[in-house]
Amino acid sequence: MTDAARFREFIARFSAVIDRHGDDEAKVFAEGAPLLAELVRHDDWLPEAFAREAADSYRQYLLYCDPRERFSVVSFVWGPGQRTPVHDHTVWGMVGVLRGAETCEEYAVPEPGAPMRRTGAHRVAPGEVDKVSPTVGDIHVVANALPDRPSISIHVYGANIGAVARHVFDPATGRASRFVSGYHNATLPNFWDRSAEVRARSGA
Repeated sequence: MTDAARFREFIARFSAVIDRHGDDEAKVFAEGAPLLAELVRHDDWLPEAFAREAADSYRQYLLYCDPRERFSVVSFVWGPGQRTPVHDHTVWGMVGVLRGAETCEEYAVPEPGAPMRRTGAHRVAPGEVDKVSPTVGDIHVVANALPDRPSISIHVYGANIGAVARHVFDPATGRASRFVSGYHNATLPNFWDRSAEVRARSGA
């Protein structure tokens, strides 16, 4: 990590957006998406421990959770060929690609007993931000778009997403099953240790 200040600034500015517009999804998207886009345009701040891939599955690392759980920030690390099941979120979310690229396949709300209907697909490149929610479209599959190296995306959700009861879907039948994702890390990265810079300024 070379620029922890970049992430601290993002958290401060995004917290202000939530203070102003926490109950207005459209305004959170309008003001928050440019902040996330600016963050992921710079690949110089994510600690290596929270950018590690694993052979068995993609990784979901919590970077920050608002003290009132109004939003959380998570790094997703995708190895080659890794992808999610068909799933939803139940809250608003924004996905900014930091490294590599992702593909997203979107699905309609399932009809009982019927195969799920794919409604679209797109690719998300570094610096770009995608959006999800029950309002704008909430069911999708996300995958690493690159066959030979990892991809990393930074997700911001309107809740402590690892503790939200959500759904995965059987594509053949639309059957929903409940799941809670949790996180792959037990500790948070320390972006807030500014002791070295304060010592340098103060001569302490």
